[in-house]
Amino acid sequence: MLTITQTLHDQIVAHSRADHPDEACGVVAGPVGSGRPERFIPMLNAARSPTFYEFDSADLLKLYRDMDDRDEEPVIIYHSHTATEAYPSRTDVTYANEPGAHYVLVSTADADDAGPFQFRSYRILDGEITEEEVQVVEAYPAA
Repeated sequence: MLTITQTLHDQIVAHSRADHPDEACGVVAGPVGSGRPERFIPMLNAARSPTFYEFDSADLLKLYRDMDDRDEEPVIIYHSHTATEAYPSRTDVTYANEPGAHYVLVSTADADDAGPFQFRSYRILDGEITEEEVQVVEAYPAA
């Protein structure tokens, strides 16, 4: 199960809507080994495409160096689908190379600025897709 704060949830949805009709993409980092998403990091879709996303290789290298410096890892890798449901495509599965990450998809296919959207989370391991429950909380419990 993915537990995420309302603030992070809303930031991912807002980024997805803002980049529509292109796919949005980004990462939510958290302390190594915690499984807790904490730091929202919107990325630029280098492909600038409505049908797929691609992280810029230089931006991705900077991101991973920054996360290493902060003792963080990618807890969520997210992107949007602008014309289809929030379910991983074959390409998404091919690029899913973080076995511990939650892969969040937001569909903006039927959405306007205030309309409905899909927000779903998956684990993708060795090409196998498993949908998981998403729990949105106001804040995480104190450690």
